[in-house]
Amino acid sequence: MRRVTWVQPEDLIGHELRQAALDGREPKVIAARWRAAGGPDAPERAGASPRYASRYLRRLAEDLLDELADLPSRLDEPTGLERIKRLCPDWPAPAPRTPLSPERLEAAWLGRAAGCLLGKPVEKLPLDGIRALAQAVGNWPLSTWFTARGVPGELLAAHPWNRRSAATSLAETIEGMPEDDDLNFPLLNLLLLQRHGRAFTTADVAALWLDELPPGRVFTAERIALRNLLLGLEPPETARHRNPFREWIGAVIRADVHGWTNPGDPAGAAEQAHRDATLTHTANGVYAAMFVAATLAAAASGEHDVHACLRIGLTVVPPGSRLAEAVRHAVRLAHEHADFDTVVDRLHARYSPTHHWVHALPNTALTAAALTHADGDFAGSICRAVSGGLDTDSNGATAGSVAGLLAGSPAALPDRFTAPLKNRLATTVGGFDGIGFDALAHLTHREASRP
Repeated sequence: MRRVTWVQPEDLIGHELRQAALDGREPKVIAARWRAAGGPDAPERAGASPRYASRYLRRLAEDLLDELADLPSRLDEPTGLERIKRLCPDWPAPAPRTPLSPERLEAAWLGRAAGCLLGKPVEKLPLDGIRALAQAVGNWPLSTWFTARGVPGELLAAHPWNRRSAATSLAETIEGMPEDDDLNFPLLNLLLLQRHGRAFTTADVAALWLDELPPGRVFTAERIALRNLLLGLEPPETARHRNPFREWIGAVIRADVHGWTNPGDPAGAAEQAHRDATLTHTANGVYAAMFVAATLAAAASGEHDVHACLRIGLTVVPPGSRLAEAVRHAVRLAHEHADFDTVVDRLHARYSPTHHWVHALPNTALTAAALTHADGDFAGSICRAVSGGLDTDSNGATAGSVAGLLAGSPAALPDRFTAPLKNRLATTVGGFDGIGFDALAHLTHREASRP
């Protein structure tokens, strides 16, 4: 029988031990108990370990998860919005939304799709595998779609494309934008605004998910939150209960619509992103979503370059947090090194030994570095974001969204990245399958224009 991934206690405990160490708690004693009982490490890339655990190990994992949750943290990284604001000395004042054209929003949707699609075939591959596959066909530094044509068979055997994506995301197989959670979540948030307006609550997000989101289409923190809702828990406890993924990247990929619909109002975008993110995430997982939403709101205004947008994005993040420090460090590296591979290698050396490849810190840092190093150029931004490894499709999507807004119109995006999309998006989100990006832009513009 197929195991349900991302929810088994014996698989969660290893992730929680690592997360506890990252968020300022001391898990060594609990880790020793787990190891002494024969408990395995967390699966490195899969959502479940290959073997079933004994009943004893499963019950022990459940008990230890609860003990870990009770450990105090030495860090001051709150999740509540008012405490976040108090820690942000430059929190932006509420601002009237600036006029935004459907064309700029279409460029954002296209940018998100193209960046995501560029990263799909190499998702989960190690950095050296991504580089080798592109170098084998003269596509390094990365400048266009990945391809299997001309790649030696032994290299493909050593670094196979992502199993779910190769059939729809290589240069020779792209026929429109295939389904991906990085596009499903913006669609869901568009539905959220259509139904509830910008005053939606976290409970509204939860209800929408229960109505519209098959649990098999979500992963990590989002799957945990759905499980917790079905157990009868309510937000924000849905983000906390036995959820070692609460600082991973899931809330970031839901942030775009909040930024797109608050052009020129980064505070409003950040507050919307916070209400969304706290269903599933805490602390830096929430800050990362707020940062992206505020950055996009600044980009949507059409009044700032990418560097100013990133600085504005940081104003909604507690400056002493790990997320703020990671972004500042990444931007600094991008300014200091002409070779982006050097930037990537420095980021991996800093984060890969301690952080999972889907954690919000290294991924948000990499995205900020890519946008900075490319000076906001569209192709340069998505190619750098994907070439840096980690969560390739999500980082490509976020970088493409920001750079697409800055480009201002679909005509300003390179045809090699937009033509294969065929103005068609596949999805299982009800009512949207096959929709065009131009139609999505008009629907999003309607929400951005609502009081």
